[in-house]
Amino acid sequence: MLRLTLRQIRADGLRLLLSSLAIVLGVAFVAGTLMFTDGMRAGAYERAGAFDRHTDLAAYAGATPLPPALVDRVRAVDGVAAAAGELTASAGVVGADGRPVLGYAVLAAVPTEPALQSYDVVAGRLPQRAGELVLDEKTVAEQRFALGGPVSVGGAAGAARPYTLVGSVDVAGTARDAGGPFIGLTGADALAVGGERGYGRIMVAARPGADVAALAERVRAVAGPGVTVRDRAAILDAAVADAVRDLRQFELMLGTFAAVAVVVAGFVIANTFAIVIAQRSRRTALLRLVGATRGQVYRAVLAEAALTGLVAAAVGVLVGTALAAALGALPGGVGAPAAGGVTVTARTVLVSLALGTLLTVGAAAVPAWQGTRIPPVAALTDAATRPARPAGRVRLVVGALVLAAGVAALFGAGPTGQVPLVAAGGLLAFGGVVAFGPVLVPALVRVLGVPARVLFGAPAALAVANAVRNPRRVAATATAMVIGIGLVSSFVVGAGSVKAGIERAVDARVGVDFLVTGIGADLPAPLAGELAARPELGVVHEQRSRVTDDVEVRAAHPALVRRTLSAVDAGDPGALGPGSVLVHRELAAARGWAVGDTVTVAGRPFRVVAVVADDGPLLGGSAVPAGHVVEMADADFGRLFPAEHGFLAEVEPADGVSVDVARAAVESVVVRYPTVNVMDQAAYKKMLTGTVDLVLGFVTALLGLAVVISLVGVANTLSLSVVERTRENAVLRAVGLSRAGMRAVLAVEAVLTALVGTLLGVALGIGVAAGAMAVVARIGGDFTLVLPWGRLGLIVAVAVLAAMLASVVPARRALARPVVASLGAD
Repeated sequence: MLRLTLRQIRADGLRLLLSSLAIVLGVAFVAGTLMFTDGMRAGAYERAGAFDRHTDLAAYAGATPLPPALVDRVRAVDGVAAAAGELTASAGVVGADGRPVLGYAVLAAVPTEPALQSYDVVAGRLPQRAGELVLDEKTVAEQRFALGGPVSVGGAAGAARPYTLVGSVDVAGTARDAGGPFIGLTGADALAVGGERGYGRIMVAARPGADVAALAERVRAVAGPGVTVRDRAAILDAAVADAVRDLRQFELMLGTFAAVAVVVAGFVIANTFAIVIAQRSRRTALLRLVGATRGQVYRAVLAEAALTGLVAAAVGVLVGTALAAALGALPGGVGAPAAGGVTVTARTVLVSLALGTLLTVGAAAVPAWQGTRIPPVAALTDAATRPARPAGRVRLVVGALVLAAGVAALFGAGPTGQVPLVAAGGLLAFGGVVAFGPVLVPALVRVLGVPARVLFGAPAALAVANAVRNPRRVAATATAMVIGIGLVSSFVVGAGSVKAGIERAVDARVGVDFLVTGIGADLPAPLAGELAARPELGVVHEQRSRVTDDVEVRAAHPALVRRTLSAVDAGDPGALGPGSVLVHRELAAARGWAVGDTVTVAGRPFRVVAVVADDGPLLGGSAVPAGHVVEMADADFGRLFPAEHGFLAEVEPADGVSVDVARAAVESVVVRYPTVNVMDQAAYKKMLTGTVDLVLGFVTALLGLAVVISLVGVANTLSLSVVERTRENAVLRAVGLSRAGMRAVLAVEAVLTALVGTLLGVALGIGVAAGAMAVVARIGGDFTLVLPWGRLGLIVAVAVLAAMLASVVPARRALARPVVASLGAD
């Protein structure tokens, strides 16, 4: 039986080629994911302690930053060789062209004590005194900064000022490589630029021979309560935990996509073996007649599947290596941590080989068992004429119930606000489609075949008849596409709905000409005042808020306040001014406040001039109960909370000033702040939705592999069906069907099968996206379902085109054999 199995593999090698391709792609995704994440993990562990190579102890701040004076006290502790404060914040660099250097910039305090310096210096030296800085070598090279020359740096505390560049460092791949410049300053300068009141931690180097445990106790006593002191091992453990946290999330995301690809490959393989075993019915019967038992035949098929899966998995490991290298070139904006090299471990190879083998054996188990149940005498009849076994009633009833449960869960997700119902509804709906597929898919093929018959005539009628001849087969082929297409469609619809909601909110809440935004941080403290001082500008409003006494206090501008109101219950919002507030209706009802009342906000009295309602925040939510909001004039807010700043300022030209003149005035102020950007409404919308587009493209590219595997399944099923219908196709050609007509029959059959799978996938994706948007809308935000018909149409068009291409090889095989030889085929 072993020799016979090997001969069957050689004889049916071409038939199993496309199913092997599905295994190769599925295993390649898994292997590539493991190699890529293993490389990142190795790099993360290697880089985790990059800035603590000489740190023996570190004191960490709690909620309150560590004051600079504490550094001197720690430095004076017996046994301390050196101590330095460290912080990381955001800042910006002015490039050689006078414009901010693009990218999120990381600002860090660099120790001046040699005993604590762990940076890899590429050129020059580290800063030793105030007014000096180092930059990463990439920024120095791209901007052509010269050592000893001036470089302007600014942050949250104020406008950019020049510092002397004394060196460049290598921070690539570390936690301080965020895609933009790295800025290293002395501790005092870093505090001033970052607008910080203290350090995030204090680094300590112990004297040689000092008892580190006893030193830690002395440092802890000096630091006082609320300060955590860690030794070197704890420091590195925490650094590793931070380094791999994002990696685990990214690994989970890639693993989810890999699981989808594997499930789709399983559908393709199971369908392939079902067809191949059905075509071997006569051969199986002969084996049974000469003495082979059912068990021997069953084990022979499983051995064939195991060998096929093992070889395909080995090829998949090689392809996965190339895929891992391609993943390493991903942009950082999609949530990928800093990439490392490709790491190939024995675990990855063994897991991938085992997965491919077990997947193939598992997918072939049920078809092999069904094949051995055919009586030898019945199997001696022509396999092509044997009617297909219809789906059982129990399966259809269960499928219908599961599908109905899935639809009900998706409908119920919105009213209940439960995210798990969306996931459960999607899974149940897909399971229902799979179980109910033998009835649903052929019915849809017949419906779609009606216009096809009108357009293509007899070839389309033959294609429809061929497609629905075996309901189980066409259902398995189509439902393999439902997974990938459904997920792609749900992301496309969800992303389109989110983008539309954001753009709608911007239109409703932002009615000014210019928006000044902070890049990665709040606006610098003096910026709004400088803008307001320009005579060309009429309205300058910095969006600020602060939560106090379970109430969100917002800064408001009388000229802009009506824009965001959805209703005015009482009073006049236009009367907002010094000493007065607007109260939202939920807070007014909860505390019994009314127009004319004097209320206390943050310890000061204010008069209520109106009770209003608005549409909620533009993005995100608040830490207070919904509607517990008070709005007051900018000046009052500034007096109450002078240290509070926002990330966005709205600006309008003064009366009679053109937009161009106003923009020039804004830019003349903003140019001195490298952490600030100015844009109009369209640019602001693009900024808010840019990440959505980036993530959508990334997810679509990954899920595209599942779609490719499912299309391989279409081509595979069609190729095996051509072999099965060799004599039938020869008869059609003998009675007048042209070569072009035969190609049309197979092309229409492939397109109808793929189109049904695509439409079911799109419908499932829309249902999942609708449930998700309903949940988001209930939680908070003006988000409704928006169908991007253009992108959905593109998905359908690509699937149809790919199906037509998938029919080329089967058509070539159907036409390669002479008609006379095909008529005599057995």
